[in-house]
Amino acid sequence: MFSSVAHLARANPFNAPHLQLVHDGLADLRSSPPGPPGPPRRPRNLAAAAVEEYSCEFGSAKYYALCGFGGVLSCGLTHTAVVPLDLVKCRMQVDPQKYKGIFNGFSVTLKEDGVRGLAKGWAPTFIGYSLQGLCKFGFYEVFKVLYSNMLGEENTYLWRTSLYLAASASAEFFADIALAPMEAAKVRIQTQPGYANTLRDAAPKMYKEEGLKAFYKGVAPLWMRQIPYTMMKFACFERTVEALYKFVVPKPRSECSKPEQLVVTFVAGYIAGVFCAIVSHPADSVVSVLNKEKGSSASQVLKRLGFKGVWKGLFARIIMIGTLTALQWFIYDSVKVYFRLPRPPPPEMPESLKKKLGLTQ
Repeated sequence: MFSSVAHLARANPFNAPHLQLVHDGLADLRSSPPGPPGPPRRPRNLAAAAVEEYSCEFGSAKYYALCGFGGVLSCGLTHTAVVPLDLVKCRMQVDPQKYKGIFNGFSVTLKEDGVRGLAKGWAPTFIGYSLQGLCKFGFYEVFKVLYSNMLGEENTYLWRTSLYLAASASAEFFADIALAPMEAAKVRIQTQPGYANTLRDAAPKMYKEEGLKAFYKGVAPLWMRQIPYTMMKFACFERTVEALYKFVVPKPRSECSKPEQLVVTFVAGYIAGVFCAIVSHPADSVVSVLNKEKGSSASQVLKRLGFKGVWKGLFARIIMIGTLTALQWFIYDSVKVYFRLPRPPPPEMPESLKKKLGLTQ
């Protein structure tokens, strides 16, 4: 039993670099010869040079712009597609007595509002999450290259999980500022009967009642929800892709066709999405209640909901976020394929580090 636990601990993708190297079977760092740190270099795996088959150079303005466009499509379209499920989930969070479960929530909503009622909040959802996707994916690519260049080639490989976490957290900070106004309007439309049926009605009413505060009072809870969610989404995805190609896919990524690579992307995205939903759900419950009520703070809402209350609607959120995340990564990677953007392979140990560890002649 102990050996099994030890093996799982070593296999943990969030462990320290020296443990990761031992797990990979690459080296025993205790016996590796010390060497002076080299000058920062552009990472080989994170900075694929532009070649004729690519439409632009990795890290160019065009590359980041098209990545941002991929983010707009991946987040805007997918979140809009699951508006009915999101609506029921939000109503379960703010009124659990009336909406007792996912199936009951759909039944009550259809009975009271009809089929059209399930589409409430689609406009702020599409606008808000398109803006969020633009910043989330676009800035992630920017920060990943920025932080990678700061670390250097060797440390980028050794600390790649930390790099993914830091880059995604930085990107999501700005993405939530872009999302907050539309998220506030969406929740009002979906959870307050009679308040407003469209964004055109809700936005002026919110501004008249509370000013700009109405649109940004939920930004702190959004950070609480979205930053851990996005950190898990990107880091778990990146490491899952790496693991799938290493342990599951029977051939190297370079030998896989584009459709086969996209299947791996979808599977890794779904796995990441399940973890994302669990990590971010308590804060999601707070955001839903906070945007519905006037004058409440995040701490007050959290205290009132209690431990059991913040987990209401988790099953619906797992279904929604798992599917969402898988589709988002699939769409995002498909955009990269369509526009012939550079898509670096899973990271490999740099030659310089192999020499230091005595793995090459």
